[in-house]
Amino acid sequence: MKPGHFEMLRPLCPVCRQTSHADWPLTLAGQVEESAGDIRQGILHCSNSDCRREYPIIDGIPLILADLRSYVSGHLLELLRRNDLTPALESLLGDCCGPASAFDQHRQLLSCYAWSHYHDCDPAEKPLRSQSPGNLPVFTRQVVTGLKSVAADTPPGPWLDVGCAVGRGSFELAELTGQPVLGIDLNFGMLRLAREVLQTGQGRYPRRRVGVVYDTRAFAFDSPARELVDFWACDVLALPFRNASWAGAISLNVLDSISSPRGLLQSLANALRPGAPGLLSCPYDWSSSVTPLESWLGGHSQRSEERGSSEPVLRMLLTPGAHPGSLSEFEILHETELPWVLRWHDRSVVHYETQVVVVRRVRC
Repeated sequence: MKPGHFEMLRPLCPVCRQTSHADWPLTLAGQVEESAGDIRQGILHCSNSDCRREYPIIDGIPLILADLRSYVSGHLLELLRRNDLTPALESLLGDCCGPASAFDQHRQLLSCYAWSHYHDCDPAEKPLRSQSPGNLPVFTRQVVTGLKSVAADTPPGPWLDVGCAVGRGSFELAELTGQPVLGIDLNFGMLRLAREVLQTGQGRYPRRRVGVVYDTRAFAFDSPARELVDFWACDVLALPFRNASWAGAISLNVLDSISSPRGLLQSLANALRPGAPGLLSCPYDWSSSVTPLESWLGGHSQRSEERGSSEPVLRMLLTPGAHPGSLSEFEILHETELPWVLRWHDRSVVHYETQVVVVRRVRC
């Protein structure tokens, strides 16, 4: 955790925000382990004497989460995972655990998202069978570049990257805006890779070839805006920040990967300053294991006027008065579609067409 980001953003206790709707700041407590001006390990305390919740900082990543106990117990493998094992030993462990194990799922997600974010930085990476060399743009770069005209008119201030995964979008956003950026996510393994890139300008990840066979791949990525970026474990549905704190925000392909898509929209509305822009993208790949069916934006009830389509439902939620659940805080600036490619293994690639919507927090 960068001390500068901590002092600027002044995070709040998410438990106090939920239970008493009070803003109690977190403080650094006890001894901390620092390296090159970065807080690698430590504990944050709630300053409310009636609360005194503790939030750990692990490998430079603060876990500022309301239900910390459930998160730690459910993500213990990611939190305690070693990074000093040889590829041969990792391969042996993968064979022992087998497919669909927590270990394999962790490696699969890292393989998929690290490739999506940084495939252009890997000198050993070859074009996909279906792609010509140089014909596969990086999705995060494309999306963030689309904010250029809007960001140019935005007053200075920090930006939030919701669901930052392994971090490429946060770096691109910092380069575009020249402002501090905080990337947040709930996948600790991906946050750890993002921080590795942040600290060293290099990254290493398991790239899936077939089955439970993974090859260790390395890449270099040196962002000129590195000092403006940090990565924390936070829940967008319980943000530990004061309302109207952010000069802008992006959320790339998160709406269909969260328990409450409308809750995400409302949280962004609360977080953004009046006049601040926001960008949302989504491929609408719904899953009831992540999002309850009744919370989907479309994807069901094809007998309705929208015939089950997701895109018009998002537009209505972002247009005051257009839907019973519409938010009054946004106006849509423009909309487009962009391709997003995810690689699952050597012979499996998923090609999405994502809806991209740029909005502005209206001045109340």
